[in-house]
Amino acid sequence: MAAPRTATESRGRRTGGRPAAAAGGAASGTAGRRQRERSDATVEDLLTAARALFAADGYAATSLDAVCDRAGVTKGALYHHFSGKQQLFSAVYAREQDHLNERITAAYRAVADDPWEAVYEGSRAYLEASLDPGVQRITLLDAPGALGWELMHELGVNCRELTLRGVARAIRRGAIAPRAAEPLASMLYGGLSESAMSVVRSADPRAALAETLAGLRQMFDALAAKG
Repeated sequence: MAAPRTATESRGRRTGGRPAAAAGGAASGTAGRRQRERSDATVEDLLTAARALFAADGYAATSLDAVCDRAGVTKGALYHHFSGKQQLFSAVYAREQDHLNERITAAYRAVADDPWEAVYEGSRAYLEASLDPGVQRITLLDAPGALGWELMHELGVNCRELTLRGVARAIRRGAIAPRAAEPLASMLYGGLSESAMSVVRSADPRAALAETLAGLRQMFDALAAKG
Protein backbone atom coordinates (compact mmCIF):
# COMPACT_ATOMS: atom_id res chain seq x y z
CA MET A 1 0.00 0.00 0.00
CA ALA A 2 1.41 3.35 -1.01
CA ALA A 3 2.21 5.87 1.65
CA PRO A 4 -0.03 8.96 1.64
CA ARG A 5 1.36 11.99 -0.14
CA THR A 6 2.50 14.92 1.90
CA ALA A 7 1.01 18.36 1.32
CA THR A 8 4.23 19.45 -0.37
CA GLU A 9 4.18 16.46 -2.72
CA SER A 10 0.52 17.10 -3.61
CA ARG A 11 1.26 20.74 -4.44
CA GLY A 12 4.24 19.55 -6.44
CA ARG A 13 1.97 17.50 -8.71
CA ARG A 14 -0.19 20.53 -9.38
CA THR A 15 2.88 22.55 -10.45
CA GLY A 16 4.32 20.05 -12.88
CA GLY A 17 6.02 17.81 -10.34
CA ARG A 18 8.01 20.61 -8.64
CA PRO A 19 7.58 21.90 -5.12
CA ALA A 20 5.56 25.11 -4.96
CA ALA A 21 8.56 27.19 -3.85
CA ALA A 22 10.56 26.03 -6.88
CA ALA A 23 7.69 26.76 -9.24
CA GLY A 24 7.24 30.19 -7.69
CA GLY A 25 10.96 30.87 -8.00
CA ALA A 26 10.94 29.90 -11.69
CA ALA A 27 7.96 32.16 -12.33
CA SER A 28 9.67 34.99 -10.51
CA GLY A 29 12.85 34.40 -12.54
CA THR A 30 10.90 34.47 -15.80
CA ALA A 31 9.14 37.69 -14.79
CA GLY A 32 12.46 39.23 -13.83
CA ARG A 33 14.01 38.25 -17.16
CA ARG A 34 11.09 39.72 -19.07
CA GLN A 35 11.38 42.93 -17.08
CA ARG A 36 15.08 43.17 -17.91
CA GLU A 37 14.31 42.57 -21.57
CA ARG A 38 11.71 45.34 -21.56
CA SER A 39 14.13 47.63 -19.77
CA ASP A 40 16.91 46.86 -22.25
CA ALA A 41 14.53 47.48 -25.15
CA THR A 42 13.55 50.86 -23.68
CA VAL A 43 17.19 51.88 -23.32
CA GLU A 44 17.88 50.78 -26.89
CA ASP A 45 14.93 52.81 -28.19
CA LEU A 46 16.10 55.87 -26.25
CA LEU A 47 19.69 55.61 -27.46
CA THR A 48 18.62 55.10 -31.06
CA ALA A 49 16.28 58.08 -30.95
CA ALA A 50 18.80 60.26 -29.13
CA ARG A 51 21.57 59.39 -31.57
CA ALA A 52 19.42 60.36 -34.54
CA LEU A 53 18.43 63.69 -32.98
CA PHE A 54 21.89 64.56 -31.64
CA ALA A 55 23.36 63.80 -35.07
CA ALA A 56 20.77 65.85 -36.96
CA ASP A 57 20.09 68.79 -34.63
CA GLY A 58 23.01 68.85 -32.21
CA TYR A 59 23.17 68.56 -28.45
CA ALA A 60 21.93 72.06 -27.58
CA ALA A 61 18.89 71.92 -29.87
CA THR A 62 17.76 68.43 -28.87
CA SER A 63 15.14 68.27 -26.11
CA LEU A 64 14.33 65.28 -23.96
CA ASP A 65 10.70 65.65 -25.01
CA ALA A 66 11.76 65.16 -28.63
CA VAL A 67 13.80 62.09 -27.70
CA CYS A 68 10.85 60.58 -25.83
CA ASP A 69 8.45 61.30 -28.68
CA ARG A 70 10.78 59.68 -31.21
CA ALA A 71 11.45 56.67 -28.96
CA GLY A 72 7.77 56.26 -28.08
CA VAL A 73 8.37 56.28 -24.33
CA THR A 74 7.33 58.49 -21.45
CA LYS A 75 9.65 61.02 -19.87
CA GLY A 76 9.39 59.04 -16.65
CA ALA A 77 10.81 56.02 -18.47
CA LEU A 78 13.72 58.13 -19.69
CA TYR A 79 14.48 59.42 -16.20
CA HIS A 80 14.32 55.86 -14.89
CA HIS A 81 17.43 55.10 -16.96
CA PHE A 82 19.17 58.47 -17.35
CA SER A 83 19.53 61.38 -14.95
CA GLY A 84 19.21 63.94 -17.73
CA LYS A 85 20.35 65.02 -21.17
CA GLN A 86 24.06 64.99 -20.41
CA GLN A 87 24.02 61.40 -19.17
CA LEU A 88 21.97 60.38 -22.20
CA PHE A 89 24.45 62.12 -24.48
CA SER A 90 27.38 60.47 -22.72
CA ALA A 91 25.80 57.05 -23.36
CA VAL A 92 25.37 57.92 -27.05
CA TYR A 93 28.96 59.18 -27.18
CA ALA A 94 30.27 56.00 -25.53
CA ARG A 95 28.40 53.92 -28.11
CA GLU A 96 29.95 55.99 -30.91
CA GLN A 97 33.36 55.25 -29.41
CA ASP A 98 32.54 51.54 -29.43
CA HIS A 99 31.62 51.73 -33.10
CA LEU A 100 34.87 53.56 -33.85
CA ASN A 101 36.78 50.87 -31.98
CA GLU A 102 35.14 48.20 -34.12
CA ARG A 103 35.99 50.07 -37.31
CA ILE A 104 39.59 50.66 -36.26
CA THR A 105 40.04 47.06 -35.15
CA ALA A 106 38.69 45.69 -38.44
CA ALA A 107 41.07 47.90 -40.44
CA TYR A 108 43.99 46.89 -38.22
CA ARG A 109 43.30 43.17 -38.46
CA ALA A 110 43.04 43.28 -42.24
CA VAL A 111 46.83 43.82 -42.44
CA ALA A 112 47.87 42.65 -38.96
CA ASP A 113 50.86 40.72 -40.31
CA ASP A 114 52.54 44.09 -40.91
CA PRO A 115 52.19 45.67 -37.44
CA TRP A 116 53.19 49.24 -38.37
CA GLU A 117 51.06 49.26 -41.52
CA ALA A 118 48.22 47.93 -39.37
CA VAL A 119 48.54 50.97 -37.09
CA TYR A 120 48.41 53.20 -40.17
CA GLU A 121 45.27 51.47 -41.45
CA GLY A 122 43.60 51.82 -38.07
CA SER A 123 44.52 55.51 -38.04
CA ARG A 124 43.18 55.95 -41.56
CA ALA A 125 39.90 54.30 -40.56
CA TYR A 126 39.57 56.70 -37.63
CA LEU A 127 40.09 59.74 -39.85
CA GLU A 128 37.74 58.49 -42.55
CA ALA A 129 35.03 57.98 -39.93
CA SER A 130 35.15 61.74 -39.29
CA LEU A 131 33.46 62.31 -42.66
CA ASP A 132 30.24 60.81 -41.31
CA PRO A 133 28.03 63.78 -40.35
CA GLY A 134 26.70 62.03 -37.25
CA VAL A 135 30.17 61.15 -36.03
CA GLN A 136 31.27 64.72 -36.71
CA ARG A 137 28.43 66.27 -34.77
CA ILE A 138 28.46 63.91 -31.79
CA THR A 139 32.10 63.04 -31.21
CA LEU A 140 33.97 66.06 -32.57
CA LEU A 141 31.76 69.15 -32.46
CA ASP A 142 29.36 68.70 -29.54
CA ALA A 143 31.15 66.35 -27.14
CA PRO A 144 33.76 68.86 -25.88
CA GLY A 145 31.08 71.32 -24.76
CA ALA A 146 28.51 68.76 -23.63
CA LEU A 147 30.86 66.47 -21.70
CA GLY A 148 34.11 68.32 -21.09
CA TRP A 149 37.56 67.00 -21.93
CA GLU A 150 37.97 64.92 -18.78
CA LEU A 151 34.82 62.85 -19.34
CA MET A 152 35.55 62.65 -23.07
CA HIS A 153 38.96 61.22 -22.31
CA GLU A 154 37.47 58.71 -19.89
CA LEU A 155 34.85 57.53 -22.37
CA GLY A 156 37.31 57.49 -25.28
CA VAL A 157 40.05 55.61 -23.49
CA ASN A 158 39.51 52.49 -25.59
CA CYS A 159 40.55 54.24 -28.80
CA ARG A 160 43.73 55.46 -27.13
CA GLU A 161 44.36 51.99 -25.72
CA LEU A 162 44.07 50.53 -29.23
CA THR A 163 46.68 53.02 -30.43
CA LEU A 164 49.04 52.17 -27.58
CA ARG A 165 48.71 48.43 -28.11
CA GLY A 166 49.31 48.80 -31.83
CA VAL A 167 52.40 50.96 -31.35
CA ALA A 168 53.80 48.63 -28.68
CA ARG A 169 53.32 45.60 -30.94
CA ALA A 170 55.05 47.36 -33.84
CA ILE A 171 58.03 48.10 -31.59
CA ARG A 172 58.19 44.52 -30.29
CA ARG A 173 58.09 43.14 -33.83
CA GLY A 174 60.84 45.47 -35.02
CA ALA A 175 58.58 47.29 -37.48
CA ILE A 176 59.81 50.61 -36.08
CA ALA A 177 62.97 51.48 -34.17
CA PRO A 178 63.03 50.70 -30.42
CA ARG A 179 61.53 53.50 -28.32
CA ALA A 180 59.10 54.12 -25.48
CA ALA A 181 55.63 53.19 -26.73
CA GLU A 182 53.63 55.50 -24.47
CA PRO A 183 54.93 58.88 -25.75
CA LEU A 184 54.60 57.88 -29.39
CA ALA A 185 51.08 56.55 -28.85
CA SER A 186 50.08 59.77 -27.06
CA MET A 187 51.44 61.95 -29.86
CA LEU A 188 49.79 59.80 -32.52
CA TYR A 189 46.41 59.66 -30.78
CA GLY A 190 46.44 63.38 -29.99
CA GLY A 191 47.49 64.23 -33.54
CA LEU A 192 44.75 62.06 -35.01
CA SER A 193 42.12 63.68 -32.80
CA GLU A 194 43.26 67.16 -33.81
CA SER A 195 43.49 66.15 -37.47
CA ALA A 196 39.95 64.79 -37.41
CA MET A 197 38.73 68.09 -35.98
CA SER A 198 40.62 70.00 -38.67
CA VAL A 199 39.05 67.86 -41.39
CA VAL A 200 35.56 68.45 -40.03
CA ARG A 201 36.01 72.23 -39.80
CA SER A 202 37.54 72.63 -43.26
CA ALA A 203 35.61 74.09 -46.20
CA ASP A 204 36.20 70.87 -48.17
CA PRO A 205 36.40 67.93 -45.74
CA ARG A 206 37.18 65.33 -48.41
CA ALA A 207 40.08 67.35 -49.79
CA ALA A 208 41.32 68.00 -46.26
CA LEU A 209 41.13 64.29 -45.50
CA ALA A 210 43.17 63.43 -48.60
CA GLU A 211 45.86 65.93 -47.58
CA THR A 212 45.87 64.65 -44.01
CA LEU A 213 46.21 61.03 -45.11
CA ALA A 214 49.08 61.95 -47.43
CA GLY A 215 50.89 63.59 -44.51
CA LEU A 216 50.11 60.62 -42.26
CA ARG A 217 51.52 58.24 -44.89
CA GLN A 218 54.77 60.21 -45.01
CA MET A 219 55.08 60.17 -41.23
CA PHE A 220 54.52 56.43 -40.99
CA ASP A 221 57.00 55.75 -43.81
CA ALA A 222 59.61 57.91 -42.05
CA LEU A 223 59.22 55.98 -38.80
CA ALA A 224 59.17 52.53 -40.37
CA ALA A 225 62.27 50.40 -39.82
CA LYS A 226 64.51 50.41 -42.90
CA GLY A 227 65.76 47.25 -44.52
